[in-house]
Amino acid sequence: MIEIKVPELAESVTEGTVAQWLKQPGDQINKGDDIVELETDKVNVEISADESGTLKEALFEEGDTVKVGDVIAMIEEAGGSSSEKKEEPKAEKKEESQSKSEPEASSQETSQSESSDSPDRPIATPSARKYAREKGINLSEISARDPLGRIRKEDIEEHESKQKKSESKPSQQPAKQEKPKDDPAKPVERVKMSRRRQTIAKRLVEAQQTAAMLTTFNEIDMTNIMELRKRRKDQFLDNNGVKLGFMSFFTKAVIGALKKYPLLNAEIQDDEIVMKKFYDIGMAVSTDDGLVVPVVRDADRLDFAGIEKEIGNLAGKAKEKKLTLGDLQGGSFTITNGGIFGSLWSTPILNTPQVGILGMHKIQMRPVAIDDDTFENRPMMYVALSYDHRIVDGKEAVGFLVKVKELIEDPESLLLEG
Repeated sequence: MIEIKVPELAESVTEGTVAQWLKQPGDQINKGDDIVELETDKVNVEISADESGTLKEALFEEGDTVKVGDVIAMIEEAGGSSSEKKEEPKAEKKEESQSKSEPEASSQETSQSESSDSPDRPIATPSARKYAREKGINLSEISARDPLGRIRKEDIEEHESKQKKSESKPSQQPAKQEKPKDDPAKPVERVKMSRRRQTIAKRLVEAQQTAAMLTTFNEIDMTNIMELRKRRKDQFLDNNGVKLGFMSFFTKAVIGALKKYPLLNAEIQDDEIVMKKFYDIGMAVSTDDGLVVPVVRDADRLDFAGIEKEIGNLAGKAKEKKLTLGDLQGGSFTITNGGIFGSLWSTPILNTPQVGILGMHKIQMRPVAIDDDTFENRPMMYVALSYDHRIVDGKEAVGFLVKVKELIEDPESLLLEG
């Protein structure tokens, strides 16, 4: 039998949820085939087979939480029965020699080996199994500290110690909160939150509890940028194979503003302000599983076509659930565009530990005063900057947003921003 274990997922990621079994017990498995898909806090990961054979058993169900090192499936090697027969004589000889010298030890080791290899039982050392039997403890209740998931005697003793402490202090145990009973006359549907949705919820609450978050607003006249796109979009597409969108203009404008107001491209670490000399811009993307923020690396070194291609590539990977942890880690500033869903006005929440996020919104025709006597209908967009007031003052935040406004309203000036 071949054990399929949860591999090292990534730094700081120690567990995941079984999202989907891609193979079922009895299915033939080829080396390299994906067997199961795990959902982690950030991305989905497929676990593949290292050897060919038949999927004998799946040890966890969809929705179960698994940790790095857990055995989650067993594969029977192709031709495994014949190979087992070939090895039987060797095993018999070994048992005969052991029985002559140590018959009791031999039988004990054999039973321990059989119990350890059973796929439907927890993995444990022989001494741990013996101790658990003597104490009448169920090994499935024990949490292993071993990264491979193997239970040791010390784990059982620690479990016993915790149980004794909890029994000696019953008054300190919080009462288990009962789920509210549903009224049959008021039908509801209960859906368990996905791991990613739980992580998103946790991070958003942490951002509001940790940062001194404020939001400042402005509006941008999109007339010039829309006319420029109209004139150049066909030539841009022919030359670069990608459409000219608004995001490349806003990315360039944000980078220009960050260079003038560098505290918005920083973060707080303990009692230090870490000033970042690079421009990795996060782009918030909505997917069926929730919001993700892939990062355009070194965006200041890319031209308009390079930014549009990278945004398109990351958005495609997000929708196909093919983003890697490397696509999501880091980032020095984030842009989110609620306008694609029709949002006219919002206050974006910081993507911590970043200290700034720019919110774009819907372009809407509004009457604008051109001078004392003239009004014109212009395509206008409200923009919002949420920032961490612990290191960014209102003057800098307003100045940053005004700089973005100036660059977008005069798009040719973006070419002059170094």
